[in-house]
Amino acid sequence: MKVFIAGIDGYLGWPLAQYLTARGHEVVGADLLLRREWVAEVGSDSAIPVYSMDERLQAFRQRYGKELVFRKGDFLDYAFVRDFFADFQPDAIVNLGQMPSAPYSMIDQQHAVFTQHNNVIGNLNILWAMKEVCPEAHLVKLGTMGEYGTPNIDIPEGFFEIEYRGRKDVLPFPRQAGSFYHWSKVHDSNNTMFACRIWGLRATDIMQGVVFGTRVDDESDDPRLHTRLDFDQCFGTAINRFCCQAVIDHPLTVYGTGGQTRGFLPLRDSMQCLTLAVENPPKHGEYRVFNQFEECYSVRELAQVVYEVCREMGIHADVLHYDNPRMEKQEHYYNPDRKHLIDLGYQPTHDVRAELRIMLRDLLPHKTRIAQFREILVPDIRWDGTQRRSQVIEAEVAK
Repeated sequence: MKVFIAGIDGYLGWPLAQYLTARGHEVVGADLLLRREWVAEVGSDSAIPVYSMDERLQAFRQRYGKELVFRKGDFLDYAFVRDFFADFQPDAIVNLGQMPSAPYSMIDQQHAVFTQHNNVIGNLNILWAMKEVCPEAHLVKLGTMGEYGTPNIDIPEGFFEIEYRGRKDVLPFPRQAGSFYHWSKVHDSNNTMFACRIWGLRATDIMQGVVFGTRVDDESDDPRLHTRLDFDQCFGTAINRFCCQAVIDHPLTVYGTGGQTRGFLPLRDSMQCLTLAVENPPKHGEYRVFNQFEECYSVRELAQVVYEVCREMGIHADVLHYDNPRMEKQEHYYNPDRKHLIDLGYQPTHDVRAELRIMLRDLLPHKTRIAQFREILVPDIRWDGTQRRSQVIEAEVAK
């Protein structure tokens, strides 16, 4: 199968290119390398060193015995997208080429507008290019479980049956996004669903939970092939951030009560799920939704698990609660469905504790590198528009 990856330089894109290639697929990709710039802009860097794209491509060729065709380009440039699709004629297109951070989108007006323009227009360009030059291709669009928000009812996979005034219908489940970034993903979902309906395209919308981890299956020891791992307030997801904080003896930064509950899955299982979606396309005109996560945890529970694994490994870790910079429910019901990927054969490979041990072992050699950025580990991007560092409200005694 010929697979095009948008955002191939990113946390998910780079390991996915290797994962698919190892399974016999022909992979090409494009990226503007903006993730590197965004992380630098917020005063941070990847905890695991990221090599230049030229060095990555050289390592890829040495490992897999073939070239990885890569073009640097902007998905806001329609001609670039259309021409690349026309040249490659992909069977599947995986769209990971978007700005993925809620806090980054909430910094100010400029960042909010950039996020929506970059994400929505880039995805629209992909849809139009598919229509024009590769209408048989299958779009795998990375959405987010954050599109749903935290409703006080179970969360289905995209659609649910509703009865209202004596009539029934199957409708898209209401979205209650919590940031300008998450709303950009809602707009992408709506545009993709519409394009499938009017043009007969086919798409899988992956509502992905929070991904954590440093490794995928059968990963090379060549450091040029390793993916990045961020830990700042914008691009460092909860578990990744906690592990980086722990290895430099910085308190784990739990926001508010820590009752915010989300779905999580290891990086290696994200690769498995994305591959299952790619290899099992929907029928023409079908827009389908997969909820992609393994287990649900509250942030408070995650911090406790990180604390316990650190203690087993002889790493000191404290847990501190800071006033929450976000506008969100801190204690809520959360019960999403996750059936479609399991029906396709998804089987988790590691539990959270096993993955944490691997992560911490991978991060310890980079302790000095992470410690350089200690000052940025307490958030100061606030949903109410003010700019001030969060303050400790409680020291939790982990048990």
